[in-house]
Amino acid sequence: MGIKYAICNELYKGWEIERAFAHAASLGCHGVEIAPFTLAENSGGISSGRRNAVRKAAEAEGVEIVGLHWLLAGRDGLNVCSPDAGARKAAAESLEALVGLCSDLGGRIMVFGSPKQRRVEPPQTYMEAWRLAVDLFQELAEKALRAGVTIAFEPLGPDETNFVNTMAEGTLLVREVGSPAFKLHLDVKAMAAEGRPPQETIRIEGGRNLVHFHANDPNRKGPGMGALDFAPIAAALKETGYEGYVSVEVFDFSDGPEAIAAASISTLKKCFEGR
Repeated sequence: MGIKYAICNELYKGWEIERAFAHAASLGCHGVEIAPFTLAENSGGISSGRRNAVRKAAEAEGVEIVGLHWLLAGRDGLNVCSPDAGARKAAAESLEALVGLCSDLGGRIMVFGSPKQRRVEPPQTYMEAWRLAVDLFQELAEKALRAGVTIAFEPLGPDETNFVNTMAEGTLLVREVGSPAFKLHLDVKAMAAEGRPPQETIRIEGGRNLVHFHANDPNRKGPGMGALDFAPIAAALKETGYEGYVSVEVFDFSDGPEAIAAASISTLKKCFEGR
């Protein structure tokens, strides 16, 4: 099918999720990506009945639930690379629960950004943190693989976290974890922190490990809602053979969900399809 469009559901703050699915479908989205906190404060508290209802609501609108992101938002005391075994165990257990939620909803991608839950804690060294993270993600990837879910690790800029700030570091982490259920995620806003045009970063990666992509602008709004030209980014994704979701994720909701979603999806269609 090639490139598919999706939108992250936290944009629709205050909307029933059924209404969000319907609006996304009306714009031509193929999928919706879900932030777990929009369903419940604790994913373990989402009943099987509610999980089935959400999945069926998406199916009724003809959109796919792509998966989950903002996995550990608001969860203090969790850290995948902490020297504190308790903090790592809590993070691992929370992520394992989310693998189950993602699978139950019919999702296949879990975007791991979670900047506050992946910090190097001095006097811990970077390589000590790296080793702990690799061990945790290797175990998590085994569970994800059995569930048909892929963990998509997101490099983030140094203003957000001090662990895995670049595409190159993210690629190294993917290689060291060494699982088909642990791949790379790229985000336009985050790539802008690397100091080169995002399309160059995409071409360097070459699509070898890229499994998911977030479309936005460095100004925290949607693609096409800032100074960044999205056309070269779309061209780079096509050139490298990427055929996954391009999912709109914004952080500035001031323009309202309908306007943001419409402008963002319109930009994607123009850049990828010329219309």
